[in-house]
Amino acid sequence: MKALEVHELRKSFGGVVAVDRLSFSVDEHETVSVIGPNGAGKTTMFNLVTGLYTPDAGRVLYFGKDIRHVHPARLAHLGVARTFQNLRLFNSLSVSRNILAPMLAREGYSLGAAIFRSSEYGRLEKAAEKKVSLLLEFFGLAGKEDLPANSLPYGEQRKLELARALSVEPKLLLVDEPGAGMNPREIIDLVKLLRQVKDQFRVTLVVIEHQMGLVMNLSDRVVVMDFGEKIADGTPIEIQTDRRVIEAYLGEGPVC
Repeated sequence: MKALEVHELRKSFGGVVAVDRLSFSVDEHETVSVIGPNGAGKTTMFNLVTGLYTPDAGRVLYFGKDIRHVHPARLAHLGVARTFQNLRLFNSLSVSRNILAPMLAREGYSLGAAIFRSSEYGRLEKAAEKKVSLLLEFFGLAGKEDLPANSLPYGEQRKLELARALSVEPKLLLVDEPGAGMNPREIIDLVKLLRQVKDQFRVTLVVIEHQMGLVMNLSDRVVVMDFGEKIADGTPIEIQTDRRVIEAYLGEGPVC
């Protein structure tokens, strides 16, 4: 079954075409990486899929449902979550509250229930706190739940962002440059972590990444973009040997 289908997607800004007739699909429980030079349109594509932008043309289907005009908050309810290239944590909130906030928001309780601490709100909060503990344990953040989010080292802030995205129990998880700023040792650990995330939480992964070691060791398939267009779509081995991809992005050197 197709978790995500992008059909002839197009988006321009002031005459500059950022995404141009882009089409690709992602099977349920597949891991697909999207690569390409800076400015290729990768993050714009994520913004179109997650409702931050409205496409000029084309369609975005999530398990067969057209989600072009669905608000990002509603998409979270449907099971679509993402992380961002630049961290967007609630810096002044604790680690646990960063995970708890979207989880409780997803439940849709009333403002009055929260203010007056109704029994229903108490039940939801208790169940949510249990899930928070499990996520903290999974990501190695147990014992740091009361620390401000911005006090964590960079790598742990990245883990917290993943934990927060997973708190809404997504079926489709879009991850924007998770390996940014990481060294080769950290990239190896990140590949293991993302594999565990996929298996443990049964999510479909779409990853934007520049770290080719991560891409080639994590992905089932790789989609390559250049100037807003798709120029290749195949297995990591196929992408490594694609002449157009080499010329546009990878260069002549070996790819790990």
